[in-house]
Amino acid sequence: MRIEPASLTKLMTTYLAFEAIHNKKLDPNQMITVSVAAWKVEGDSSKMFIEPRVPVSVNDLLYGLIVQSGNDAAVALAEAVAGTEENFVGLMNREAESMGMKDSHFSNPHGLPSPETYTTAHDLSVLATHLANDFPDLYKIFGTKSFTYNKITQPNRNRLLWLDPTVDGMKTGHTQAAGFCLIATSKRTTPAGDRRLISVVLGTVSDQVRSQESQKLLNWGFQNFDDVKLFAKGQAVATPEIWKGTQNTVKIGFTHDVYVTVQRGMAGKLKSVIDRKDPLVAPVQENSKIGTVKLTVDGQSIEELPIVALEQINQASVFGRAWDSVRLLFK
Repeated sequence: MRIEPASLTKLMTTYLAFEAIHNKKLDPNQMITVSVAAWKVEGDSSKMFIEPRVPVSVNDLLYGLIVQSGNDAAVALAEAVAGTEENFVGLMNREAESMGMKDSHFSNPHGLPSPETYTTAHDLSVLATHLANDFPDLYKIFGTKSFTYNKITQPNRNRLLWLDPTVDGMKTGHTQAAGFCLIATSKRTTPAGDRRLISVVLGTVSDQVRSQESQKLLNWGFQNFDDVKLFAKGQAVATPEIWKGTQNTVKIGFTHDVYVTVQRGMAGKLKSVIDRKDPLVAPVQENSKIGTVKLTVDGQSIEELPIVALEQINQASVFGRAWDSVRLLFK
């Protein structure tokens, strides 16, 4: 369902800022001169209180954006990354499309109300997952309980940082139309190892309620679902026959460990079926998609994953290719 994201919009701004740091386009210690546009952004909205033409570090802007939810910090970072706020909004929407956030659109970097800014709970969970997975070193900022800038200390509005020691993020949002929103993340140690869950709660009536409902969801998720490791990175899941190649089979699998989340007690009923377009004919490039793995529980499909070649198979000699061409005629 389409909703107004309010300050949850700042998660996309954060992602692009983190990406710029990762790609060496920004440096955390780099000083940014604050524009009048960043300083003037809606006077009574949340701010970190930067001042025009007074330099501020990228690092301080990140804390001001994430911890203090500063709309002024959002504009300053947008200008630092893309030159103008308008250019940055273009980057936001391209990144959303790249992530598969099909029901989202952004019109500003901070989330102040606009009919052209909208998203869904699902899309926000995708964005939050990317933030946690793609930038683990910078992600720690989300767990910061307070930040002081310009001699003004402001607390993180995420109450769960104080109430649950396993919660380490992520972001609150609020406008009159959006209600009180919270994306919360919790990382807990389980018998199967460390596990992180993300909850997305939107449109509640108060700060207290969004915290309570987020805590309920996180607890429910940890208590009622298990992560099952299906395949290891580089593991040969199958070795199907390949034609016209320098060898007769190709190893196929995944370039990362594959986990799936299932309801507790259902792991034994999990089944996987490989769907390929045979015959496979060389050449085959390493990491090229070979087919899909369909996962089911009690016959119900729960996920489809692309499966790739784990090795490169070159073409055979002219004679070898000709011989396999004849064999294929009778296959």
